[in-house]
Amino acid sequence: MRYPGLLIMLFLCLPGLTLALEPDREELEKWLESDEDVPPSVSTDRVNEGELVFLQKPPAREVHHHQTRLIIDHTSLQNGWVRLKQCHDHLDRVPRAQILYNRERVRDLAITVSRNIGQSWVENNSVQLSDIGENARLCVIARTRVLQANGDGSYSMHNGPFMRRFLDGYYPMRVSMDIDYSDSGLRLVAMTPHEQQGFRVSKRKGHLLFDAWFEGKLRTEFRFRPDAL
Repeated sequence: MRYPGLLIMLFLCLPGLTLALEPDREELEKWLESDEDVPPSVSTDRVNEGELVFLQKPPAREVHHHQTRLIIDHTSLQNGWVRLKQCHDHLDRVPRAQILYNRERVRDLAITVSRNIGQSWVENNSVQLSDIGENARLCVIARTRVLQANGDGSYSMHNGPFMRRFLDGYYPMRVSMDIDYSDSGLRLVAMTPHEQQGFRVSKRKGHLLFDAWFEGKLRTEFRFRPDAL
C-alpha cells in the first residue's frame, strides 16, 4: 500500500545534508484526517523523541540504509574538500523527496544510480525525487567540504546529525560509513562515539568503517593527525 500523505523526515548530514521526504500540505492534511495506518517501519506504538539509542539488534523489517564513502587525499588537507560516494537503500515509499546539501559545502553533484524511483534529478544543491517505489535505491557522487584544520595541527571531521523522523518521533535507521584516508598522510587518533553494541567499528590501514543501527540523532566526530606529528 502507498501512503500518499505520509510525512517522513530523514536528516542525513555531512554537515548540511538533509534528506527530507515530505508531501505537500494538501496531501498531509488528507492523510492526517484519514484512517490510514502508518507503515510498520514508523509505528507510533513506541516513540523516540530524539535521544540517541543504539539498537541491540537490527529491526525485524528493512529500514532506510544510508551508506557513504568519504575519500581524503593530500589536497583535502589544504582546502577541506573530500570526495563523496553515497547510496540510499530501502527509502520510504512517498510521492516526493529531496536531498538538500549545504550550498557552500558541495560541488560536482551527480546521480549515478536511480532504481524504482519515478524521476530523479539534480537541482542546484539538491537531488529531487518523485514516486519512490519499493526497494528504491539512489546513489550520488560529489565533493564535500567536511575536513576542518584545528589549531594544534590536527584535523577533524564532523558528521551528522543522522536521523529518521516521522512527525514528532524518531525511528530506526542504519548508517554505514567508510572513511578512506590512505592517500592523505593522516592517522586516526580519536573518535566519538566509542564502539559499542549497535555501533560497530572496524579499522584497517588507511580506512575506518562504522556500521550503526539506532534511533534518535547520531553525530560522529573523527580526529586525525599527520603521520609526522
